[in-house]
Parts: sequence; structure tokens; C-alpha cells
Amino acid sequence: MPRLTLLLVLALLGSLLSGNAAAQWKWRDKAGVVQYSDLPPPVGTADKDVMQRPTTSQQRRATAAAVPASSASGASAALDAASALPKGVEPELEAKRRKVEQEQAAKTKAEADKVDASRAENCTRAKAYARTLDDGMRISRTNAKGEREILDDSGRAEEVKRAKSVIASDCK
Repeated sequence: MPRLTLLLVLALLGSLLSGNAAAQWKWRDKAGVVQYSDLPPPVGTADKDVMQRPTTSQQRRATAAAVPASSASGASAALDAASALPKGVEPELEAKRRKVEQEQAAKTKAEADKVDASRAENCTRAKAYARTLDDGMRISRTNAKGEREILDDSGRAEEVKRAKSVIASDCK
């Protein structure tokens, strides 16, 4: 009896999972060879060359399987979104496109945050250097030969001018 129950459960599970495998595409490629896949044909394939598309119910099952079971409202929203797409637009392609756009936006935001952090650091350093220059202390620096030089009044004025330009460009 337990074997029979186990076989029935496995058969039921197999039949539920095989529904997504039925979502097959069939198209003729540029060489005239018929291609089968669970993914849509490559971009640029003419509609007249697509011989079979997954049915709407197969697309809904595939979409529902891709949505986590913990969010029932998310599943219904995904089904509504899949049925609301214009004909010819595939949910998988739209999901990939949105994912790429989100990754690009996140990358752009991360780069902008990095630039902002760098500017804030430059601003802080430039303000500290300007205060040091304004205090009138002797400032020395090392030249290209490795020799120590003390800033004179003209060198100090140039450094103040440079620090103020950095403050103007990097401080908000």
C-alpha cells in the first residue's frame, strides 16, 4: 500500500511539473532548419518563420511557476501582468529586459554614489588644507628631485587659489 501511494504521489508530481515542458517554441531558422526550444526564437526571426508558440495557458503556468509560492498576491499580479502584455511580447523577454534595466540603474547609482563620496572626501581635504594655508604656518613639500621646499608667499597664494577651486567644484 505505501508503494502505491508513493507511486501515485510521484505520478501526480510528474504531471504537474511536465506542464512547463509543454511550453515549446517551433521556428525555422535562416538556414531553413526547424528549431525547437522552450525559449523564444532569436531576435530578428520573422513572424512567418515562427510555426508554434506556447499557448496562453502554458505561459500562465510558466509564469506562476516562476513566482514564489509564498506571495499569492504576487502570483495573481504576475498573471495579470502576463495577460496585460500586448500580443507578441513575451513575459520572459520582458522580465529579462526589466532585470537588465534594473541592473544598469543600480550600476549607475553605485557609480554616482562613488563619485559623490570622492567629491565629499576631496571637499573635506581641500577645506582642511585651506585652513592650514590661512593659519600662516610654514608649509613644506617635496619637489620632483626629492628635495624639501618651503612655500613662499607666491607659492602659498597659488595653493590657496587651487584649494579654493577644489572647494568650489567639489563642495555642495
